[in-house]
Amino acid sequence: MNQDSYQSMLTTIQAFHDKHDFKNNGGEDLAYRVALMAEELGEISACVTKGKSKADLAEESADLLILLIGTAISADFDLNEAFWQKMEKINQRKSRMVNGKIRVSEFKGV
Repeated sequence: MNQDSYQSMLTTIQAFHDKHDFKNNGGEDLAYRVALMAEELGEISACVTKGKSKADLAEESADLLILLIGTAISADFDLNEAFWQKMEKINQRKSRMVNGKIRVSEFKGV
């Protein structure tokens, strides 16, 4: 299988969902998935703040990516298409400096 394509990741994650019958066992519940993504983001944060290895950071980031793609499956939207639409939109934004760091966002707060 071509491990470089989004479609390959999508197919692999769909097979994982099917294998464990996520649809009928609560694995596709969106509120549950949001909680899992928050947990993974916390683990990514811990990797950064505690100086863990790049391998640990990569593994936790992959966990979050798997959950994101799985959420797209669960919510029945095309994440690949959403990604490219969003990139087109944010590429039109101007960057600004906030507290000495670059920010490319419409968010007006900190």
